[in-house]
Amino acid sequence: MRTNYVLVDYENVRVPSLALLNGEHFRVWVFLGPKDTKLKVPLVLAIQEFRERAVYVTLKTGGANALDFHIAYYLGSLAKADPNGFFHIISKDTGFDPLIQHLKTEKISIVRSVSIEAMPCFALEKEVGPQPKLNDEELLSAVIADLIKRKTARPRTSKTLLSTIHAKCGKELAASRIEGIYEALVKLGYVTVDGARVSYSLPSEPLTRR
Repeated sequence: MRTNYVLVDYENVRVPSLALLNGEHFRVWVFLGPKDTKLKVPLVLAIQEFRERAVYVTLKTGGANALDFHIAYYLGSLAKADPNGFFHIISKDTGFDPLIQHLKTEKISIVRSVSIEAMPCFALEKEVGPQPKLNDEELLSAVIADLIKRKTARPRTSKTLLSTIHAKCGKELAASRIEGIYEALVKLGYVTVDGARVSYSLPSEPLTRR
């Protein structure tokens, strides 16, 4: 799977979480302006969890379109280093569109999305239409399969694991059911909790539905 590079214009889009980008094939840059001094706790925790897969780029001096120029610079450098990657700009600023159109003529895969949830890889799931609702056992199996697939990119704290479960099962799912799946993982011995940290003893293959 090719690498997806996600460049977030935080001045323009205040992304609340990076839970959907927890896969090993995502790399994330969050661009902050000089006034972006108060970040949401889930975002800060996610940056820490992602380690080398996510970084901040902080502007010390503001100015008209200053952050946009920084994004364009990093985008060009990344595209040169990995021309086969898929590049995402998260911003509502249509000023990026001429640059995107030019890069497409250079055979670079790139798109601008107004949110992480609107990225093509996630929006495609919504276009499929309403799906049959899964019971708790089916949701648990889906979460276990997702965690197995993540390998070394699994959440490392209880809070991030809960966010990951929520993203996998659907944002409309009640918090009580999300917590129930989390508790089931612990009860079955697939997840071990040590303070705020979690570790895993997952099966080698996803569970077979009965």
